[in-house]
Amino acid sequence: MTAGSEQTYVLVDGENIDATLGGSLLNRRPEPAERPRWERVLEFARSQWGNPVKGLFFLNASSGHLPSGFVQALVSLGWTVIPVAGPPEIKVVDAAIQKTLGALLHRTGDVMLLSHDADFVADVRALQDGRRRLGLIAFTELVSGAYGELAAAGLTVFDLEDHVKAFNVVLPRIRIIPIELFDPERFL
Repeated sequence: MTAGSEQTYVLVDGENIDATLGGSLLNRRPEPAERPRWERVLEFARSQWGNPVKGLFFLNASSGHLPSGFVQALVSLGWTVIPVAGPPEIKVVDAAIQKTLGALLHRTGDVMLLSHDADFVADVRALQDGRRRLGLIAFTELVSGAYGELAAAGLTVFDLEDHVKAFNVVLPRIRIIPIELFDPERFL
């Protein structure tokens, strides 16, 4: 991969991250303290690859309403919020991210995607052109297995909790722990 691209684009599938956190990890709606600290995601991307960062946060606005407090908080942290809307049969956030990944084919810059969704595999594969670094940020144990081939070809997978350190609390995750990283204090 070519190091030193002039920009890192960070694309957040807001629906997927929220649904995975609430539905797969907590089995309930997350409390405010259990939500990601989104400024840490931008800082991680900046420090990981040393580029200026353009953060794009995609939200489903098909209901006609926006969570204004959340949107204002994201904007104040430096995110560009992209509320998209459409009919119920269209996964509007996925469609917008796919269009954005397609548009990035014609730009230079590295890309980090925050999602667990396999719907983006073909788009990320198309970006694996040797001109840019590609990353996937997620809860690694919940990432679609379809990304395995892309990881073998150079996609770097970062854990939202462990690598990015996006949470103020320890999440109740069950996953394989490499023995060199095992800390019994976490379980006692």
